[in-house]
Amino acid sequence: MTITPFDALACPLDGCPLAPIDKSWRCENGHSFDVARQGYVHLLPVQKKRSLEPGDSKEMVAARQRFLNEGFYEPISHAVNDAVIEALPTDRVVSILDAGSGEGYYLRRLASSVDGQNSLSLMGVDISKWAVLAAAKQDRRVRWVVGSNANLPALQASVDLVLCLFGFPVYSEFSRVLRPGGQLVQVDAGADHLRELREVIYPELKPSGEAGAMSPDGFRLIDSTALRFEVSLPDKERIADLLAMTPHLYRANAEGLEKAAALESLDVTVDVVLKRFEKL
Repeated sequence: MTITPFDALACPLDGCPLAPIDKSWRCENGHSFDVARQGYVHLLPVQKKRSLEPGDSKEMVAARQRFLNEGFYEPISHAVNDAVIEALPTDRVVSILDAGSGEGYYLRRLASSVDGQNSLSLMGVDISKWAVLAAAKQDRRVRWVVGSNANLPALQASVDLVLCLFGFPVYSEFSRVLRPGGQLVQVDAGADHLRELREVIYPELKPSGEAGAMSPDGFRLIDSTALRFEVSLPDKERIADLLAMTPHLYRANAEGLEKAAALESLDVTVDVVLKRFEKL
């Protein structure tokens, strides 16, 4: 098995191929993007940012890294790896793009789980520079890129498989970068995901907006699997880390956050849906 960084990068300004020159990536129109000392490349131009520092903050990334590295979401990682490995051909190098890769937990574990028959070319893309920085510090085998799912910095039809795990899917972009017959593995929260935590921080829970088994335009649903398990958070620190890595940190009011901070321990339900789609 070999793991190599994905190289079919596209200029985020004009879509032209990028080529590595010295310590930067450049396109034929003269646009140049420096490689950071930690090895990642920033392909999110300032004119395409909606805020000064989009995505997760440094503190949120650190909380997610602590939480995931303790293995609380390991069953999700196993399920993702199984779904990916089932889809991998063994006769060539397979390119995989993690769209919204965070600090790289799932992509790193995938790279460590494949057997000797597979050769992978990997890229992790996240809009948070802090997430990409944390990922790059942990694994240099992957091409880590600051970028947006709305404008993925990959050439058309250059990717075999896209991961979108608790992320923001942009199906038109996924379809553009995927080769014909390429697959999308997507993980989303189910109706009861973190219900016990949500019951603490919100006055009442809104009815679930559960998605059905519909396929997005340009894709065919291959299969859908529900995954449900319980997690015991033994102290305030783990509860705070879980809350900090979710959108609930910003959605809850001050009273709800105060209630969460007062908890000494908490058992929560993890409820997710894993779907595999094929590009038509």
